[in-house]
Amino acid sequence: MDPCSHPELKIFSGTAHPELARRIAEYVGVPLGEAQVKAFADGETSVRIMENIRGRDVYIVQPTCPPVNHNLMELLILVDAARRASAARITAVMPFFGYARQDRKDRPRVPITAKLVANLIVAAGVNRVLTVDLHAQQIQGFFDIPVDHLYALPVFLRHLSTQKLESLAVVAPDVGGIKVADSYARALGSQLATVAKKRKSDTEVESAYLIGEVADRNVLLVDDLTTTAGTITSAARICKEHGARSVRAAVTHAVLTDMAVERLRDSVIEELITTNSIPTREAQLRDCRMTVLSIAALLGEGIKRIHGDESVSGLFNVETIS
Repeated sequence: MDPCSHPELKIFSGTAHPELARRIAEYVGVPLGEAQVKAFADGETSVRIMENIRGRDVYIVQPTCPPVNHNLMELLILVDAARRASAARITAVMPFFGYARQDRKDRPRVPITAKLVANLIVAAGVNRVLTVDLHAQQIQGFFDIPVDHLYALPVFLRHLSTQKLESLAVVAPDVGGIKVADSYARALGSQLATVAKKRKSDTEVESAYLIGEVADRNVLLVDDLTTTAGTITSAARICKEHGARSVRAAVTHAVLTDMAVERLRDSVIEELITTNSIPTREAQLRDCRMTVLSIAALLGEGIKRIHGDESVSGLFNVETIS
């Protein structure tokens, strides 16, 4: 398709993760757009886009990671600024989608906050959303605009292929993650197992029993998200108790609280493999034995294909992103 038929591509960043935005822009081959984002004395967010975007194809990179409310509001304000500056199309690039776990009414008189956030994003003026490994796939249906949902699986597989792990068993840390774990197991040609758990509270998980065989195998726990690390550390412990040689964990979004850092530091997990969907602190890298993989190329390729009106389904292949 003739590139001249497409409006000029512009990438901007909020303050949530400017380093990732810079890497994405480098991959796409465009300079990162200049936007002034600051706070007034009273804490209100001030945004000014410092270049002409009239008729441009605009991409705003902003994961809604902690502080979630601040980063979400900043995204909405950036979108409103771009809309009022007459951007032709606005795509919210949200490597991590906050509030994704509040996707249903599991108790009386509670909100479905993920749907509310989707409504806010659409109301602000977003035309399309690009995201990675949503906690619940049905969130795509909360939007009345296109959602390009990418998977970090190819990024993890390239890293794991260098580890040369023999006798591998992929383990879902809970029954809800069995579908994702099965994708990894098929791609790696390994055994599949799962841990059935009981949740004591919002921050405490009691793993009950293991379904499958991990004895004398190298275990890879896979999950999309961890916050307090209760699920993966208890699953790792039960795998070790059942004779696993070693335990690693691959988690797309490591939104680690202080409690999670303590649990991971004291756990049997030898390596926590994650992505740079959100910023990572140096202390986390050291104490949690973390390996951080970049998804800048994955998102950058997604942006290039959206801009060129091409299919993004090819991004699900391991060989696609270099």
